[in-house]
Amino acid sequence: MEHESRSARQLWVEDERARQRMPDPVRTAAVRAVMITSVTLVQAVVAFFCTVSGSWLAFPVTVSAVVFTVVATWSVLDVWITRQVWRQRNGVVSEPSSTARPPLRAKRDAGRAEAAPLSEAA
Repeated sequence: MEHESRSARQLWVEDERARQRMPDPVRTAAVRAVMITSVTLVQAVVAFFCTVSGSWLAFPVTVSAVVFTVVATWSVLDVWITRQVWRQRNGVVSEPSSTARPPLRAKRDAGRAEAAPLSEAA
């Protein structure tokens, strides 16, 4: 009996996710950033061990680790930039908050509309 109830259950159950999937360009940039960052970390560890052991490879590996750190930093910034560009191009609704000031032109036109009846009455 217990065996039958186990076989009746599904092996894989889809759960509703709270967050939506990242857009393809953003996900591609994120994967690229993770891979570059992981290579940079491995290279930093190799540079550390070469330095500790006194190997002749310590200097070239350290220099390349510094270069890769700059590249890894740019790749992480690329994720953020790609996300912002994707949001701008694909219609994220942007509405002013309730604390936003009304446009100056609307305020000026409202002031003129109020002032017009006063000048006509005189």
